[in-house]
This record gives sequence, structure tokens and C-alpha cells, in this order.
Amino acid sequence: MTLARYTLIVLATAGATQALASSLLEAGAWPASAVGAALASANAIAAYGLALWAEGRSTTAFFGAVLGGMAARMTALLVAFVAAVRLLELPSTPLAVSLLGHFAAFLMLELALLHRRTGARPAEAR
Repeated sequence: MTLARYTLIVLATAGATQALASSLLEAGAWPASAVGAALASANAIAAYGLALWAEGRSTTAFFGAVLGGMAARMTALLVAFVAAVRLLELPSTPLAVSLLGHFAAFLMLELALLHRRTGARPAEAR
């Protein structure tokens, strides 16, 4: 799957969940939920982009992109989370729940797509 199509799926998913959240959450919690969804979306798109870039490269380049990218993305998420709570004064609970929930969903999507892309097959029965 192309990065553009993956981006569309991630953004559509985040948009749909936030449309639902806007009707379920109290007014003060929804902006925090939206920021959490946006952070998780940006993280997922960056992760998939790095994985696509690393595909077909040397093992060193692959692990450098994947592991180095993961460390950089996790650091950026932590800084963004703290900034959202401290500077924007968003409530931490809806922000954290949204960020972690979307992160988990997008991680499952990414793993499923990368597994399919690599052509991994179950071991043949003997």
C-alpha cells in the first residue's frame, strides 16, 4: 500500500473516531481527544513512511530507520503530550486515552499491512 493511501486511511479513521467522540465527550474533553488522535495519526504516518523507505535497504539501514525512527517518534510524542498538557492546558486523561487508543489501532494496522507486504507465509505443514 502506498504512503498516500495509508495516510488517507489513518486520517479517515481518526476523523471518524473524533466525530463519534464529539458527541460522546463533554466539551472540555473533546479538544484533548482530538489532539491525541492527531498525534497518533502523525506518528503512524511517519512510522509507515520510514518502514517503506527502509524496505529493500541493507539490514543496518533498515534497523537504523526503524529503531532510530521509533526513538525519535516516541520522544516527539512525549514532548508533544507534555506541551499539550502544560501549555495548552488540555486535560491529560482524554488526551492519553485517545493517544494510546489510536496508537494501538494504527500499530495493528501497520503490522498487518507490513506483514502482507513482505509476503510472509505460515510455515507449510509437514
